Amino acid sequence: MTRSSSGTVFRCPRDQARRPEVRALPNPAPKVIFCVQGAISPLLANVYLHYVLDLWAMRWRRREATGDMIFVRYADDFIVGFQHESDARRFLDEMRERLQEFALTLHPEKTRLIEFGRFAAERRELRGLGKPETFNFLGFTFICGKTRAGKFQITRKTRADRMRAKLKMIKEELRRRMHQPIPVQGKWLRYVVNGYFNYHAVPTNARALHVFLRRVLDLWRRTLRRRSQKDRMTWSRMTQLANDWLPKPTILHPWPSERFAVNHPRWEPYAGKPHVRFCAGGAR
Repeated sequence: MTRSSSGTVFRCPRDQARRPEVRALPNPAPKVIFCVQGAISPLLANVYLHYVLDLWAMRWRRREATGDMIFVRYADDFIVGFQHESDARRFLDEMRERLQEFALTLHPEKTRLIEFGRFAAERRELRGLGKPETFNFLGFTFICGKTRAGKFQITRKTRADRMRAKLKMIKEELRRRMHQPIPVQGKWLRYVVNGYFNYHAVPTNARALHVFLRRVLDLWRRTLRRRSQKDRMTWSRMTQLANDWLPKPTILHPWPSERFAVNHPRWEPYAGKPHVRFCAGGAR
């Protein structure tokens, strides 16, 4: 391991490190490289925000919060939940000041302070307001819902704009594959739909999965009908193709209460408030 004058760390194999021609190489000049929406962007966000935001939020919860607080971050997207509204407003103001110290700002359109949770609907009804607001996070829309027994439940649905974007991509690709054999098209669609279900097949999202599969099947039918003016592609035929090539919309992920991180939590020993969990960096 060698370190240049610019502070960059390089790793060289031992046999190459002993060669004089390698050791005689001049140190590279420091360069500033901007990476926007690249493959390394989430990694850089995790490294940078771990100090700027994660550790600071953990410290704020121990010393400043008067109630329960939970923090969830994935790359540069994060949500913070509070038991008391006063804590939420103080945290938001102090977080803005904290980020300004590192030349960072919150997105003005994505940053919101909303009332959400078990008692949000009842409290808003007493004030004469409508249903609790929803928020988007990691491709899902989170909604204050209820179970069949009338108990509170957080409902997750696929974001409508994300589904439209995915269907648009499938439509354009099917146009390009219009004259391929049906087995080739079916194999590709099975790969795409499987990948979509692997992420979005969470509890309370079954209806959105059925809608997505139905629209994919309709796009496939329209593409096949364009291949000939004497097309006889009926819905019964498309149902058979769907059974042969497309996966069934089934829930693949467990309920949040059954996940490993919930059954085996890593409690903070010095949180000051028992049974309060701190989630950061990739929690879902």
